[in-house]
Amino acid sequence: MRITMIGAGYVGLTTAAIFASLGNDVTLLDYNKDKIEKLKQGEVPIFEEGLGELLEVARPNLTFISSWGSFNSKTELIIITVGTPMKENGDVDLTSVEKVAKSIGQKWSNGSQPIVIIKSTVPVGTTYRVKEWIEEELKKREINQEIYVASNPEFLREGLAVYDSLYPDRIVIGTDSSHVQDLLKRLYSPILNQTFSLSLKLPIQRPDHQPKPVWFVTEIKSAELIKYAANAFLAMKISFINEIARLAEKVGADITEVAEGIGLDQRIGTSYLKAGIGWGGGCFPKDTSAILNQGKEKGIEMSLVKATIDVNQKQKEWVISKLKEALGNLKNKEIGILGLSFKPNTDDIRGAISIEIIEKLLELGAAIKVYDPIAMDNFRKTYPKWKIKYIKKIEEIFEHSHAIILVTEWKQFKTLPYGELAKKMEDKIIIDGRNLLDIAPLIEAGFQYFGIGRNYS
Repeated sequence: MRITMIGAGYVGLTTAAIFASLGNDVTLLDYNKDKIEKLKQGEVPIFEEGLGELLEVARPNLTFISSWGSFNSKTELIIITVGTPMKENGDVDLTSVEKVAKSIGQKWSNGSQPIVIIKSTVPVGTTYRVKEWIEEELKKREINQEIYVASNPEFLREGLAVYDSLYPDRIVIGTDSSHVQDLLKRLYSPILNQTFSLSLKLPIQRPDHQPKPVWFVTEIKSAELIKYAANAFLAMKISFINEIARLAEKVGADITEVAEGIGLDQRIGTSYLKAGIGWGGGCFPKDTSAILNQGKEKGIEMSLVKATIDVNQKQKEWVISKLKEALGNLKNKEIGILGLSFKPNTDDIRGAISIEIIEKLLELGAAIKVYDPIAMDNFRKTYPKWKIKYIKKIEEIFEHSHAIILVTEWKQFKTLPYGELAKKMEDKIIIDGRNLLDIAPLIEAGFQYFGIGRNYS
Protein backbone atom coordinates (compact mmCIF):
# COMPACT_ATOMS: atom_id res chain seq x y z
CA MET A 1 0.00 0.00 0.00
CA ARG A 2 1.25 3.52 -0.84
CA ILE A 3 1.13 5.74 2.23
CA THR A 4 2.11 9.35 2.88
CA MET A 5 2.68 10.22 6.55
CA ILE A 6 2.82 13.90 7.51
CA GLY A 7 4.71 14.72 10.71
CA ALA A 8 7.89 12.97 11.90
CA GLY A 9 7.41 13.29 15.65
CA TYR A 10 7.21 10.42 18.12
CA VAL A 11 3.94 9.13 16.65
CA GLY A 12 4.61 9.84 12.98
CA LEU A 13 8.13 8.45 12.84
CA THR A 14 7.26 5.30 14.79
CA THR A 15 4.10 4.65 12.79
CA ALA A 16 5.87 5.23 9.47
CA ALA A 17 8.60 2.79 10.49
CA ILE A 18 6.01 0.19 11.51
CA PHE A 19 4.01 0.38 8.28
CA ALA A 20 7.15 0.41 6.11
CA SER A 21 8.63 -2.56 7.96
CA LEU A 22 5.42 -4.46 7.20
CA GLY A 23 6.03 -3.99 3.47
CA ASN A 24 4.11 -0.82 2.65
CA ASP A 25 5.59 1.94 0.49
CA VAL A 26 5.76 4.86 2.95
CA THR A 27 6.74 8.48 2.35
CA LEU A 28 7.28 10.54 5.50
CA LEU A 29 6.93 14.29 5.07
CA ASP A 30 8.07 16.79 7.69
CA TYR A 31 8.74 20.52 7.18
CA ASN A 32 11.82 20.36 9.43
CA LYS A 33 14.58 20.01 6.85
CA ASP A 34 17.29 19.30 9.44
CA LYS A 35 15.27 16.41 10.85
CA ILE A 36 14.63 14.97 7.39
CA GLU A 37 18.31 15.22 6.47
CA LYS A 38 19.27 13.39 9.66
CA LEU A 39 16.77 10.65 8.87
CA LYS A 40 18.14 10.33 5.35
CA GLN A 41 21.63 9.91 6.85
CA GLY A 42 20.40 7.15 9.14
CA GLU A 43 20.25 9.26 12.31
CA VAL A 44 17.30 8.90 14.69
CA PRO A 45 16.31 12.37 15.98
CA ILE A 46 14.41 11.08 19.02
CA PHE A 47 15.11 8.47 21.66
CA GLU A 48 12.65 5.59 21.50
CA GLU A 49 13.55 2.02 22.39
CA GLY A 50 13.83 -0.14 19.28
CA LEU A 51 13.08 2.65 16.83
CA GLY A 52 16.58 2.83 15.37
CA GLU A 53 16.64 -0.86 14.54
CA LEU A 54 13.07 -0.76 13.24
CA LEU A 55 14.00 2.07 10.88
CA GLU A 56 16.84 -0.04 9.48
CA VAL A 57 14.35 -2.82 8.70
CA ALA A 58 11.93 -0.29 7.21
CA ARG A 59 14.46 1.74 5.22
CA PRO A 60 14.00 -0.03 1.82
CA ASN A 61 10.32 0.96 1.89
CA LEU A 62 10.70 4.39 3.50
CA THR A 63 11.28 7.75 1.81
CA PHE A 64 11.86 11.04 3.65
CA ILE A 65 10.82 14.38 2.15
CA SER A 66 10.59 17.94 3.51
CA SER A 67 8.23 19.56 0.99
CA TRP A 68 5.09 18.84 -1.00
CA GLY A 69 7.11 19.10 -4.20
CA SER A 70 7.92 15.39 -3.88
CA PHE A 71 4.36 14.38 -2.96
CA ASN A 72 3.14 11.26 -4.75
CA SER A 73 -0.41 12.01 -5.92
CA LYS A 74 -1.03 8.29 -6.41
CA THR A 75 -0.80 7.62 -2.68
CA GLU A 76 -3.67 5.55 -1.27
CA LEU A 77 -3.51 6.83 2.30
CA ILE A 78 -2.53 10.19 3.76
CA ILE A 79 -2.00 9.98 7.52
CA ILE A 80 -1.76 13.21 9.51
CA THR A 81 0.41 12.99 12.63
CA VAL A 82 1.46 16.60 13.13
CA GLY A 83 1.58 18.15 16.60
CA THR A 84 -1.44 19.75 18.24
CA PRO A 85 0.11 21.76 21.09
CA MET A 86 -1.76 23.53 23.84
CA LYS A 87 -2.38 27.27 23.60
CA GLU A 88 -1.90 29.53 26.59
CA ASN A 89 -5.66 29.48 27.25
CA GLY A 90 -5.72 25.67 27.29
CA ASP A 91 -7.29 25.25 23.84
CA VAL A 92 -5.74 23.07 21.15
CA ASP A 93 -3.66 24.75 18.46
CA LEU A 94 -4.81 23.26 15.15
CA THR A 95 -2.59 25.49 13.02
CA SER A 96 -0.45 22.61 11.75
CA VAL A 97 -3.46 20.38 11.05
CA GLU A 98 -5.17 23.13 9.07
CA LYS A 99 -1.99 23.86 7.11
CA VAL A 100 -1.63 20.19 6.19
CA ALA A 101 -5.30 19.86 5.23
CA LYS A 102 -5.10 22.87 2.90
CA SER A 103 -1.85 21.56 1.39
CA ILE A 104 -3.59 18.25 0.67
CA GLY A 105 -6.37 20.12 -1.13
CA GLN A 106 -3.82 22.10 -3.13
CA LYS A 107 -1.85 19.00 -4.17
CA TRP A 108 -4.76 16.63 -4.73
CA SER A 109 -4.77 15.33 -8.31
CA ASN A 110 -8.05 15.38 -10.18
CA GLY A 111 -9.27 11.79 -10.34
CA SER A 112 -7.21 10.52 -7.43
CA GLN A 113 -8.98 9.51 -4.24
CA PRO A 114 -6.65 8.93 -1.30
CA ILE A 115 -8.16 8.41 2.14
CA VAL A 116 -7.11 11.00 4.71
CA ILE A 117 -6.59 9.68 8.22
CA ILE A 118 -6.30 11.88 11.31
CA LYS A 119 -3.97 10.24 13.83
CA SER A 120 -3.08 13.49 15.59
CA THR A 121 -4.96 14.04 18.85
CA VAL A 122 -7.63 16.60 18.01
CA PRO A 123 -10.81 18.03 19.59
CA VAL A 124 -14.09 16.35 18.72
CA GLY A 125 -15.30 17.56 15.33
CA THR A 126 -11.84 18.26 13.88
CA THR A 127 -11.97 15.40 11.37
CA TYR A 128 -15.00 17.02 9.73
CA ARG A 129 -13.18 20.38 9.73
CA VAL A 130 -10.23 18.75 7.97
CA LYS A 131 -12.59 17.50 5.30
CA GLU A 132 -14.02 21.02 4.91
CA TRP A 133 -10.54 22.57 4.63
CA ILE A 134 -9.59 20.09 1.90
CA GLU A 135 -12.86 20.64 0.03
CA GLU A 136 -12.41 24.44 0.18
CA GLU A 137 -9.05 24.12 -1.60
CA LEU A 138 -10.44 21.67 -4.15
CA LYS A 139 -13.33 24.03 -4.88
CA LYS A 140 -10.84 26.79 -5.66
CA ARG A 141 -9.31 24.43 -8.22
CA GLU A 142 -12.77 23.44 -9.55
CA ILE A 143 -12.31 19.84 -8.47
CA ASN A 144 -15.52 18.20 -7.29
CA GLN A 145 -15.22 14.66 -5.93
CA GLU A 146 -16.01 12.65 -2.84
CA ILE A 147 -13.52 12.98 0.02
CA TYR A 148 -12.93 10.25 2.58
CA VAL A 149 -11.60 11.47 5.92
CA ALA A 150 -11.46 9.22 9.00
CA SER A 151 -10.20 9.21 12.58
CA ASN A 152 -7.63 6.67 13.77
CA PRO A 153 -6.36 7.86 17.18
CA GLU A 154 -3.05 6.59 18.52
CA PHE A 155 -2.53 5.13 21.99
CA LEU A 156 1.27 4.95 22.09
CA ARG A 157 3.27 5.37 25.27
CA GLU A 158 6.56 7.17 24.76
CA GLY A 159 9.40 4.81 25.61
CA LEU A 160 7.17 1.90 24.56
CA ALA A 161 5.89 3.23 21.24
CA VAL A 162 7.30 0.38 19.12
CA TYR A 163 5.88 -2.22 21.50
CA ASP A 164 2.48 -0.52 21.59
CA SER A 165 2.43 -0.28 17.79
CA LEU A 166 3.08 -3.99 17.34
CA TYR A 167 0.94 -5.27 20.22
CA PRO A 168 -1.90 -2.77 20.75
CA ASP A 169 -4.93 -3.48 22.94
CA ARG A 170 -7.24 -2.07 20.29
CA ILE A 171 -7.26 -0.27 16.97
CA VAL A 172 -9.96 2.41 16.89
CA ILE A 173 -11.33 3.60 13.55
CA GLY A 174 -13.86 6.42 13.24
CA THR A 175 -15.64 6.29 9.89
CA ASP A 176 -19.03 5.75 8.27
CA SER A 177 -17.49 4.34 5.09
CA SER A 178 -17.17 0.61 4.43
CA HIS A 179 -14.51 1.45 1.82
CA VAL A 180 -12.36 3.13 4.48
CA GLN A 181 -12.93 0.23 6.88
CA ASP A 182 -11.84 -2.32 4.29
CA LEU A 183 -8.68 -0.44 3.31
CA LEU A 184 -7.59 0.21 6.90
CA LYS A 185 -8.32 -3.36 7.93
CA ARG A 186 -6.06 -4.51 5.11
CA LEU A 187 -3.35 -2.12 6.32
CA TYR A 188 -3.57 -3.33 9.90
CA SER A 189 -4.11 -7.00 9.05
CA PRO A 190 -0.59 -8.19 10.05
CA ILE A 191 -0.99 -6.51 13.45
CA LEU A 192 -4.61 -7.54 13.96
CA ASN A 193 -3.81 -11.17 13.19
CA GLN A 194 -0.29 -11.02 14.68
CA THR A 195 1.12 -12.64 11.53
CA PHE A 196 4.06 -10.28 11.02
CA SER A 197 7.63 -11.46 11.42
CA LEU A 198 10.28 -8.86 12.17
CA SER A 199 13.82 -9.97 12.93
CA LEU A 200 14.36 -7.39 15.67
CA LYS A 201 17.01 -8.14 18.28
CA LEU A 202 15.07 -6.29 20.92
CA PRO A 203 13.23 -6.92 24.19
CA ILE A 204 10.13 -6.12 22.14
CA GLN A 205 8.80 -9.58 21.49
CA ARG A 206 5.25 -10.91 21.38
CA PRO A 207 4.08 -11.36 24.98
CA ASP A 208 2.88 -14.81 26.03
CA HIS A 209 -0.90 -15.16 26.13
CA GLN A 210 -1.35 -11.65 24.72
CA PRO A 211 -4.82 -11.47 23.11
CA LYS A 212 -5.04 -10.19 19.57
CA PRO A 213 -5.93 -6.52 19.18
CA VAL A 214 -9.61 -5.56 19.06
CA TRP A 215 -10.78 -3.96 15.82
CA PHE A 216 -13.19 -1.26 16.99
CA VAL A 217 -15.10 0.84 14.45
CA THR A 218 -17.12 3.84 15.63
CA GLU A 219 -18.64 7.07 14.43
CA ILE A 220 -15.96 9.70 13.74
CA LYS A 221 -16.72 11.92 16.74
CA SER A 222 -16.77 8.92 19.06
CA ALA A 223 -13.28 7.92 17.93
CA GLU A 224 -12.00 11.43 18.59
CA LEU A 225 -13.53 11.48 22.06
CA ILE A 226 -12.24 7.99 22.91
CA LYS A 227 -8.68 9.32 22.76
CA TYR A 228 -9.37 12.28 25.05
CA ALA A 229 -11.49 10.23 27.44
CA ALA A 230 -8.81 7.53 27.72
CA ASN A 231 -6.05 9.99 28.59
CA ALA A 232 -8.26 11.94 30.99
CA PHE A 233 -9.20 8.72 32.78
CA LEU A 234 -5.57 7.60 33.13
CA ALA A 235 -4.57 11.04 34.43
CA MET A 236 -7.51 10.92 36.85
CA LYS A 237 -6.38 7.52 38.14
CA ILE A 238 -2.91 8.91 38.92
CA SER A 239 -4.35 12.00 40.60
CA PHE A 240 -6.67 9.81 42.65
CA ILE A 241 -3.85 7.72 44.10
CA ASN A 242 -1.83 10.88 44.72
CA GLU A 243 -4.70 12.38 46.71
CA ILE A 244 -5.02 9.16 48.73
CA ALA A 245 -1.24 9.31 49.25
CA ARG A 246 -1.57 12.66 51.00
CA LEU A 247 -4.13 11.13 53.35
CA ALA A 248 -1.91 8.07 53.87
CA GLU A 249 0.94 10.33 54.97
CA LYS A 250 -1.25 12.03 57.56
CA VAL A 251 -2.73 8.85 59.05
CA GLY A 252 0.47 6.79 58.98
CA ALA A 253 -0.46 4.35 56.19
CA ASP A 254 1.84 3.39 53.29
CA ILE A 255 0.46 4.28 49.86
CA THR A 256 2.47 1.53 48.13
CA GLU A 257 0.59 -1.07 50.18
CA VAL A 258 -2.72 0.73 49.75
CA ALA A 259 -2.28 0.90 45.96
CA GLU A 260 -1.38 -2.77 45.77
CA GLY A 261 -4.34 -3.70 47.92
CA ILE A 262 -6.94 -1.87 45.87
CA GLY A 263 -5.24 -2.84 42.61
CA LEU A 264 -5.82 -6.52 43.35
CA ASP A 265 -9.49 -5.82 42.69
CA GLN A 266 -9.77 -6.74 39.01
CA ARG A 267 -12.34 -4.00 38.51
CA ILE A 268 -9.62 -1.47 39.38
CA GLY A 269 -6.30 -3.07 38.37
CA THR A 270 -2.78 -1.95 39.26
CA SER A 271 -1.95 0.19 36.21
CA TYR A 272 -1.52 3.92 36.80
CA LEU A 273 -1.84 3.53 40.57
CA LYS A 274 1.69 4.57 41.48
CA ALA A 275 1.83 7.69 43.64
CA GLY A 276 4.37 10.36 42.74
CA ILE A 277 4.91 14.05 42.13
CA GLY A 278 2.43 14.16 39.29
CA TRP A 279 1.96 13.43 35.62
CA GLY A 280 3.37 15.42 32.73
CA GLY A 281 4.46 14.86 29.15
CA GLY A 282 3.17 15.88 25.76
CA CYS A 283 -0.27 14.25 26.14
CA PHE A 284 -1.90 14.27 29.59
CA PRO A 285 -1.52 18.02 30.28
CA LYS A 286 -2.82 19.18 26.91
CA ASP A 287 -5.49 16.48 26.58
CA THR A 288 -7.03 17.08 30.01
CA SER A 289 -6.97 20.81 29.31
CA ALA A 290 -8.54 20.28 25.89
CA ILE A 291 -11.40 18.13 27.15
CA LEU A 292 -12.00 20.60 30.00
CA ASN A 293 -12.20 23.49 27.52
CA GLN A 294 -14.42 21.62 25.10
CA GLY A 295 -16.75 20.83 27.99
CA LYS A 296 -16.95 24.54 28.85
CA GLU A 297 -17.75 25.36 25.22
CA LYS A 298 -20.69 22.95 25.38
CA GLY A 299 -21.87 24.11 28.82
CA ILE A 300 -20.63 20.99 30.62
CA GLU A 301 -18.74 21.40 33.89
CA MET A 302 -16.08 18.68 33.75
CA SER A 303 -15.66 18.51 37.54
CA LEU A 304 -13.62 15.31 37.66
CA VAL A 305 -11.24 16.47 34.95
CA LYS A 306 -10.79 19.81 36.69
CA ALA A 307 -10.07 18.06 40.00
CA THR A 308 -7.59 15.80 38.21
CA ILE A 309 -5.63 18.83 37.01
CA ASP A 310 -5.85 20.59 40.40
CA VAL A 311 -4.55 17.57 42.33
CA ASN A 312 -1.67 17.23 39.89
CA GLN A 313 -0.64 20.84 40.45
CA LYS A 314 -0.65 20.29 44.22
CA GLN A 315 1.73 17.35 43.83
CA LYS A 316 4.33 19.59 42.22
CA GLU A 317 3.94 22.12 45.01
CA TRP A 318 4.44 19.33 47.57
CA VAL A 319 8.08 18.96 46.51
CA ILE A 320 8.91 22.58 47.28
CA SER A 321 7.06 22.49 50.61
CA LYS A 322 8.97 19.38 51.73
CA LEU A 323 12.25 20.98 50.72
CA LYS A 324 11.45 24.10 52.71
CA GLU A 325 10.41 21.95 55.65
CA ALA A 326 13.80 20.25 55.63
CA LEU A 327 16.09 23.17 54.74
CA GLY A 328 14.21 26.34 55.56
CA ASN A 329 15.42 29.18 53.33
CA LEU A 330 16.52 27.70 50.00
CA LYS A 331 18.65 30.66 48.90
CA ASN A 332 22.13 29.44 47.81
CA LYS A 333 21.28 25.87 48.76
CA GLU A 334 22.67 23.31 46.28
CA ILE A 335 19.88 21.06 45.03
CA GLY A 336 20.51 18.05 42.78
CA ILE A 337 17.81 16.97 40.34
CA LEU A 338 17.78 13.32 39.24
CA GLY A 339 15.85 13.08 35.98
CA LEU A 340 14.61 15.70 33.51
CA SER A 341 12.46 13.76 31.02
CA PHE A 342 8.75 13.49 31.81
CA LYS A 343 9.12 9.71 32.15
CA PRO A 344 11.95 7.17 31.82
CA ASN A 345 13.09 5.67 28.50
CA THR A 346 12.51 8.88 26.53
CA ASP A 347 14.32 12.16 25.97
CA ASP A 348 11.04 14.07 25.76
CA ILE A 349 10.80 16.95 28.24
CA ARG A 350 7.46 18.37 27.07
CA GLY A 351 5.35 19.04 30.14
CA ALA A 352 7.98 17.43 32.37
CA ILE A 353 7.54 17.92 36.11
CA SER A 354 11.23 18.83 36.32
CA ILE A 355 10.60 22.10 34.47
CA GLU A 356 8.21 23.58 36.99
CA ILE A 357 10.25 22.36 39.98
CA ILE A 358 13.52 23.78 38.65
CA GLU A 359 11.87 27.07 37.70
CA LYS A 360 10.47 27.49 41.22
CA LEU A 361 13.77 26.58 42.87
CA LEU A 362 15.61 29.13 40.74
CA GLU A 363 13.09 31.77 41.79
CA LEU A 364 13.86 30.88 45.42
CA GLY A 365 17.58 31.37 44.83
CA ALA A 366 18.69 27.75 44.93
CA ALA A 367 21.75 26.52 43.01
CA ILE A 368 20.60 23.74 40.70
CA LYS A 369 22.52 20.72 39.40
CA VAL A 370 20.84 18.23 37.08
CA TYR A 371 21.47 14.78 35.68
CA ASP A 372 19.50 12.72 33.17
CA PRO A 373 20.80 9.77 31.10
CA ILE A 374 19.56 11.15 27.77
CA ALA A 375 17.42 14.30 28.15
CA MET A 376 20.05 16.90 29.16
CA ASP A 377 20.75 18.06 25.60
CA ASN A 378 17.04 18.64 24.97
CA PHE A 379 16.72 20.51 28.25
CA ARG A 380 19.76 22.69 27.58
CA LYS A 381 18.48 23.61 24.10
CA THR A 382 14.99 24.38 25.39
CA TYR A 383 16.10 26.45 28.40
CA PRO A 384 19.46 27.94 27.35
CA LYS A 385 19.20 30.93 29.71
CA TRP A 386 18.55 28.95 32.88
CA LYS A 387 21.54 29.02 35.22
CA ILE A 388 21.80 25.34 36.05
CA LYS A 389 24.74 22.97 36.04
CA TYR A 390 24.58 19.85 33.87
CA ILE A 391 26.39 16.92 35.51
CA LYS A 392 27.96 14.23 33.30
CA LYS A 393 28.88 11.80 36.06
CA ILE A 394 25.94 11.00 38.27
CA GLU A 395 28.07 10.70 41.42
CA GLU A 396 29.06 14.36 41.13
CA ILE A 397 25.50 15.56 41.62
CA PHE A 398 25.74 14.51 45.27
CA GLU A 399 28.91 16.49 45.99
CA HIS A 400 28.20 19.35 48.42
CA SER A 401 24.45 19.09 47.74
CA HIS A 402 22.02 20.02 50.48
CA ALA A 403 19.27 17.87 48.95
CA ILE A 404 18.54 15.51 46.08
CA ILE A 405 15.17 15.36 44.32
CA LEU A 406 14.42 12.21 42.33
CA VAL A 407 12.06 13.42 39.60
CA THR A 408 12.18 10.71 36.89
CA GLU A 409 12.18 7.02 37.81
CA TRP A 410 15.09 5.85 35.67
CA LYS A 411 15.97 2.30 36.73
CA GLN A 412 19.62 3.15 37.30
CA PHE A 413 18.63 5.60 40.05
CA LYS A 414 17.28 2.74 42.14
CA THR A 415 20.63 0.95 42.49
CA LEU A 416 23.01 3.85 43.14
CA PRO A 417 25.42 3.38 46.07
CA TYR A 418 23.53 5.83 48.25
CA GLY A 419 25.50 4.89 51.35
CA GLU A 420 28.74 6.12 49.77
CA LEU A 421 27.11 9.05 47.99
CA ALA A 422 25.63 10.35 51.25
CA LYS A 423 29.16 11.06 52.49
CA LYS A 424 29.62 13.60 49.68
CA MET A 425 26.58 15.67 50.67
CA GLU A 426 26.36 18.80 52.78
CA ASP A 427 22.94 17.75 54.12
CA LYS A 428 21.63 14.21 53.63
CA ILE A 429 18.16 14.99 52.36
CA ILE A 430 16.48 13.03 49.58
CA ILE A 431 13.02 13.59 48.14
CA ASP A 432 11.88 10.47 46.34
CA GLY A 433 9.33 11.91 43.98
CA ARG A 434 8.49 8.53 42.44
CA ASN A 435 8.64 6.21 45.47
CA LEU A 436 11.39 4.38 43.63
CA LEU A 437 13.90 3.82 46.41
CA ASP A 438 14.16 1.36 49.29
CA ILE A 439 13.72 3.35 52.46
CA ALA A 440 15.62 1.28 55.04
CA PRO A 441 19.12 1.53 53.45
CA LEU A 442 18.68 5.28 53.00
CA ILE A 443 17.72 5.81 56.64
CA GLU A 444 20.63 3.61 57.68
CA ALA A 445 22.95 5.78 55.55
CA GLY A 446 21.78 8.84 57.46
CA PHE A 447 19.41 10.28 54.89
CA GLN A 448 16.37 12.31 55.83
CA TYR A 449 13.92 10.65 53.45
CA PHE A 450 10.72 12.11 52.01
CA GLY A 451 8.51 9.92 49.84
CA ILE A 452 4.95 10.26 48.58
CA GLY A 453 2.54 8.84 51.15
CA ARG A 454 5.03 6.28 52.45
CA ASN A 455 5.44 5.23 56.05
CA TYR A 456 9.09 5.97 56.71
CA SER A 457 8.98 6.90 60.38
